[in-house]
Amino acid sequence: MRGYRIATMVALSVGLSACAGRIVPPGAAEYPSSSRNQAPRPEPRPRPSHSTAQPVGPATSRVPNGPVRIVPATPLPATPVVAVAGAATAAQAGIIAGPPVSSLPMTEDQAEAARAAFALSCPGLMRRTDASGLTQGADWQAACQAAASVPRGGARDFFARYFEAVQVGDGRSLATGYYEPEIAGSRERRSGYEVPIYARPRDLIDVDLGAFTTDLKGKKIRGKVQGTNLVPYDDRTAIEQGSLEGRAPILAWGADPIEVFFLQIQGSGRLRLPDGGIMRIGYDTQNGRDYTGIGALMKARGLLGPGQTSMQGIVAWLHDHPEEGRAIMRENKSFVFFRELNGAPQGAMGYAVTGQVSVAADPKFVPLGAPVFLSMDRQDATGLWVAQDTGGAIKGSNRFDTFWGAGDTARAVAGGMSARGTAFLLLPIGTLARAGVAAPVGTVGAFPQR
Repeated sequence: MRGYRIATMVALSVGLSACAGRIVPPGAAEYPSSSRNQAPRPEPRPRPSHSTAQPVGPATSRVPNGPVRIVPATPLPATPVVAVAGAATAAQAGIIAGPPVSSLPMTEDQAEAARAAFALSCPGLMRRTDASGLTQGADWQAACQAAASVPRGGARDFFARYFEAVQVGDGRSLATGYYEPEIAGSRERRSGYEVPIYARPRDLIDVDLGAFTTDLKGKKIRGKVQGTNLVPYDDRTAIEQGSLEGRAPILAWGADPIEVFFLQIQGSGRLRLPDGGIMRIGYDTQNGRDYTGIGALMKARGLLGPGQTSMQGIVAWLHDHPEEGRAIMRENKSFVFFRELNGAPQGAMGYAVTGQVSVAADPKFVPLGAPVFLSMDRQDATGLWVAQDTGGAIKGSNRFDTFWGAGDTARAVAGGMSARGTAFLLLPIGTLARAGVAAPVGTVGAFPQR
């Protein structure tokens, strides 16, 4: 869904989500907690047999359909450590042992959903260079081979057998949310559909600064050529005023400029066509301008009253104040360009992302494809996820953006998601030993620690 957040959907979504408040005020009625967060703590079991896995149904939902209610939870405590200032990777931030994986509360259904997502990500996980500095591609080979042959009912055993929990830095985590929106759109311009949804402009240039000097390795910029100079690309105001005419293909036309704006924040979504059909579009690239989360601006200026700080409240305010809303949206100079998708939305790894299973993370602190256990102050965010995506605003250790899929419930949960707690990466057995850290008592290894 982003290339810059699925691989960019997340990247842009978090700026808004991070400013969102609770969907339901504290003290409101709560929905029954899902079984995902009520699992008993399993005891270590014998190593699972490597028979062919049987098909299983979808994972137990973290949230039921219907009105969203927040159920508080008590996060597992992080081990106190002295934070390493300026750490640019997980290896620099430092790692310590988390609790035994067998003690982490997860249901079999949740573990099976995560196993399937992990297995899907394995080819990329073993092929990619781990920017976090924690693992090497070969480290994942045993777990990836086993993931393809876990018997029915053996997913929790699988994670306990092949993984150890690792705390990065102080372990203190923030999780926001994103989803796949569905808005009204048309392939052709027609009455009621006047907002262009652009594909990548023909004159947008990507520059890898590391190709010019090693001091800028990993730094990239985007712009356009003007004469003999590379200059910043058009910002949101210029584009909305028509500066791209003749320079960028138009994929489709939206009905509501505010919905199109939030489609860009999410980075991917569905267009509901006039004939009832669906056109799926996803992030292709971005104009290179800095992203500004308008939720923070509106809150700082006192524009949002009690109960309005969720995404739904922000959208309502923008609709009620069209002129002021347009000006505020234009303060976010970032502008996303899309491409048409076939099939399910994809994450930064190039694999399909799954609602209530996939999470976006900073690859400098989390190996993309790795399982992550989030123990948060909300039950819906607590549980086992798989890091399959990235986000422009998802930066640093223990910062995550949870994916909730599509539909009204997904929109409601993602729009108000702001959970805090503790994060544990699930890394191959032996990662701690290589770093000179003792694994916790109770860790069950598939092979001796190195």
